[in-house]
Amino acid sequence: MNFTFEPATKDEAKARIALTGPTGSGKTYTALTIATTLGQTVAVIDTERGSASKYADEFPFSRLNLQSFEPITLCQALAAASAQGHDVVVVDSLTHFWSGTGGMLEQVDAAAKRGYGGNSFGGWKEARPQERQMIDALVSYPGHVIVTMRSKTDYVIEEDQRGRKVPRKVGLKPEQREGIEYEFDIVGDLDHENTLVISKSRARTIAGRVVPKPGAEFAQEIAAWLGDGKPNPDALHFRDLLLDQYATLDDVAAAGAEIRKRGLFGAQVVDEHDEAIQLGELARRRWSELSKAKPAVDGGEAA
Repeated sequence: MNFTFEPATKDEAKARIALTGPTGSGKTYTALTIATTLGQTVAVIDTERGSASKYADEFPFSRLNLQSFEPITLCQALAAASAQGHDVVVVDSLTHFWSGTGGMLEQVDAAAKRGYGGNSFGGWKEARPQERQMIDALVSYPGHVIVTMRSKTDYVIEEDQRGRKVPRKVGLKPEQREGIEYEFDIVGDLDHENTLVISKSRARTIAGRVVPKPGAEFAQEIAAWLGDGKPNPDALHFRDLLLDQYATLDDVAAAGAEIRKRGLFGAQVVDEHDEAIQLGELARRRWSELSKAKPAVDGGEAA
């Protein structure tokens, strides 16, 4: 296999932000503050019994309230959001797709009981591709993505201004799989005072920052970092190329190569039948369709 290296460039990027914190730390409000600064059309995938709608008088957004949280459900919701032109998606919260009804833990348990005699290792082997598909759909969404995650809570004893020992509730690790933070460009931890501590950031200007009550000004800093690059074709661009009625076999081959190069194989889009599908699978299907329809060399009927 030949490997060709090429000069690196910074492309205009989309936000991939995770906000963690205990209940009551302001995750939803902060997510909406950032989302409505980054984009004009915001979609909220709400797993919290419609809690985001309590802020509908302050922020303009569309909502989708879910009751079950299978990984494929999130993939389908993301495909619908992109098809409807939402340039920002908020998943509030991603925790439910881990530990909620139909979430990853239930998928693993069901797989273990179904085919592995209750062995969780076998269950993880079967269920892990569902999680990978869900994460791929999140990180390759053709717009900004902000997810919230609940963190477990604990209490620490501190001294107040009068020297008295008082308990304070703090958040610990998010309720998600270990290492989930590596999937995002910016990760921030919120406390009950709505103070955001940036624990991970590829944007050097905000790395390690402590931001009390983060607002539009903080979101504008993120937007400035994201926009500092050349325009970058997204999953919808390639979807339209693939579904163009005048697309040739060579066009589809070139699009497929770019999709792989840009890491967009797992992006969720809708096909010509409004069905959710991975972009890479759509490219394969179109290749197969055009290959079968290609005229024979001697000018005869299509093969």
